[in-house]
Amino acid sequence: MFESFLVVFRESLEAALIVGIVCAFLKRNNLQKMYPLVLTSIAAAVGASLFGAYLFSLLENGFTGLAEQVFEGITMILAALFLSYMIIWLYQQKNPKTSIEEKLLKNSSRAGLFFLVFFAILREGIETVLFLNAISFNTAGGTLWGAFAGLFIALAIGYLLFVVEVKLPVKRFFQVSSVLLILFAAGLLAHGIHEFQEAGIIPIAIEHLYDINSILDENTQFGQILKGVFGYNGNPSLIETLSYLVYATSAFWLFFRKEN
Repeated sequence: MFESFLVVFRESLEAALIVGIVCAFLKRNNLQKMYPLVLTSIAAAVGASLFGAYLFSLLENGFTGLAEQVFEGITMILAALFLSYMIIWLYQQKNPKTSIEEKLLKNSSRAGLFFLVFFAILREGIETVLFLNAISFNTAGGTLWGAFAGLFIALAIGYLLFVVEVKLPVKRFFQVSSVLLILFAAGLLAHGIHEFQEAGIIPIAIEHLYDINSILDENTQFGQILKGVFGYNGNPSLIETLSYLVYATSAFWLFFRKEN
């Protein structure tokens, strides 16, 4: 549940910030008449994201056995790569607000505004669909409840920021969530590797590098939480362990290097 909360909270907060920046820009320029167009664009993007989720479910249900393992492995690895891109992209932006406003100035027409908001929200929506599906392969349940909680809190923060105009430590929110998401992505990558090993695509080498399930069983409730959030595995293979460590070390190095 926490992993779905974290992902949806992060994606929804990014979407809320984009919409807030757009609406603030329109207000400053006395273009409040464009608000309905923004709402229409948001609704269209959400609808397209839900349709994407439906197509993904059809695709997922069409696989069984070996093909299912390969599909789940690909989904987890893609989700890990997209999470990495999301974190790196955000911290490459010196000033996201300025970047969005520059795009608004270049695309001042109604169509330009519509598609700017549409594709920004659609990107967040498609990423969320991919992440939630990857999470569902790796957890026992609670995905939807966590997703709804993340969405609600992100919208509440967006409301406080742009309607009530309360100053909140948004940068700190993103810093903390980025650290957690790096660990989450490392777990997804390792589990994707595990699926490929079970399918016989990647060699196992050493099947169980260590086994600490007698101390902390991954199948217990607490073990499942650690598995979903941090990718915990009580008896991982050598390649799973190396993929986790190499990814996490590299991602944290890039992240903190950018921070400093």
